[in-house]
Amino acid sequence: MKNIAILGSSGGNLYNSGGKNPIKLIEEIENQIKAAKLQIAAVQFVGANKSMDNVNAKTKARLYSWDGNQDSIEISEEKEIKKINKMAEKEDQKLAQMIEKEEIDALILVSCDPEGVNKKAVEAAVEKNIPVVGTGGSSMAAVQYMGANVISTSGTTGTTNRTRAVAAIQALAKYWNIKYKPVIGSAESSNSAVDENILKRISFRGIMMAALPGFIAMAITLALSKVPAFAPLGDAFDLLINALPVIIAAIAAKQVSGLDEVGVVAGIVAGVLSTDGGIIGGLAGGILAGILALYLIRFTLNLNFPGTTANIVAGGIAGLAAGFLVFFILAPITLYLGNGIRDLIEMALNYNAVLAGALAGFLIWPAIIGGVYHAAILPIVLLEMEQTGSSFLGAIDMTGLVMVSAGITLANILFPKKKKETAIALPGFLINMGFGTFVEASYPFMFSDKLVFAGAMVSGAISGAFVGFLGVRGTAYVPSFSAPFLSNNGIGFAISMAVALISSFTFTVMANKIKHVE
Repeated sequence: MKNIAILGSSGGNLYNSGGKNPIKLIEEIENQIKAAKLQIAAVQFVGANKSMDNVNAKTKARLYSWDGNQDSIEISEEKEIKKINKMAEKEDQKLAQMIEKEEIDALILVSCDPEGVNKKAVEAAVEKNIPVVGTGGSSMAAVQYMGANVISTSGTTGTTNRTRAVAAIQALAKYWNIKYKPVIGSAESSNSAVDENILKRISFRGIMMAALPGFIAMAITLALSKVPAFAPLGDAFDLLINALPVIIAAIAAKQVSGLDEVGVVAGIVAGVLSTDGGIIGGLAGGILAGILALYLIRFTLNLNFPGTTANIVAGGIAGLAAGFLVFFILAPITLYLGNGIRDLIEMALNYNAVLAGALAGFLIWPAIIGGVYHAAILPIVLLEMEQTGSSFLGAIDMTGLVMVSAGITLANILFPKKKKETAIALPGFLINMGFGTFVEASYPFMFSDKLVFAGAMVSGAISGAFVGFLGVRGTAYVPSFSAPFLSNNGIGFAISMAVALISSFTFTVMANKIKHVE
């Protein structure tokens, strides 16, 4: 197994591109090293509390090294940088000796100091002709001038901790003819999918959940725009609607590519070009951008492109290619799909709004327990909100889930079967009322008593019928007291919410009285 040493510092320009967090920087490299079946033999990294471009005698710093026995990073006490550099020089001498003894097979340099605290190690690397990879324009130029066997180099601009790590290990793997696929997260994690499984990273649930704050921000803006003093916010609401595909595309590209900021850039570029396709268009553009970004960065690095150039290709070209595909071809299709889903809901409501509301409210609990809610219903809620800022199913969510859960937990606070259940119910009730989420708080009471479960479904149906009858559109995931103000019918929404809470409270109290235990 090849042994790698990581040398460097938090850098000047690097400091604002990941260098201020040395732990994460080193861990990103470690993850890719393990993915290539290599191992870390040593670390010598000087992390300052400011950019190296502005250091002075009072600048504080820490020395990061490697504990080979524990396979973990060791961190020194924070001291003045001169004292830390003295400690680093001692480590430099040890590293040079390890290289001379052929205990280190390659160096990864990150804004190193080849004329200072890394001088002896670099000189030993030159003598042994071991491969060297790294970033930092001026420092890597000095390393090359010293005669090191530099097989990959790049500046810091435009790179991230992850893309720098991928570029370094890609170059070493190619040099040693070792099979290597970039990973996301820990190399030992079962969730660290490599690019053969890239399709498994496409999680509509994860993307939509991450995008939810953007939709809530839009709903809040719409509500404020209805107040005469804030009427100009109507234009801001329209702007936010157009931004929703961009938000979703950025999240999708980041999650699918696993390239952090590079993925975000690719997604934003694709999202801007996908706005005519609605949020489904943004979703498609973001997913395509994420896939292309990962493959393009691997392709360019394999051709020995500098890291900065590889990032530009991955972030810019991938975003453009995916965005153009949606802009010129897919937008009409994705817009049609989004409108079609909304039209189906409107057809059901036009046919019989009370029945549609009752049925939705009755089935919402089996849907969330069975995992259907986040996979299917939440995306539809967001599709509805895309045009109007509120949603029929969003109102069902607040009434049939959140307020029903609040009623169940409130009943177990005031009239519990067992006294100890009050402490279990109280946090759930407060979160339901205060944040419009965490309906799982009622699960212990529903799953332990069929009457409570049945009461929850019936209460959902009753409140859903009120939502349909009163023509309510709204959203959950906001404080309960504010939800009516974010709907199209504040009084109707408040009534529907109250019906849900009172109904579930009553059913639960009745069930608890039947099975009360002192």
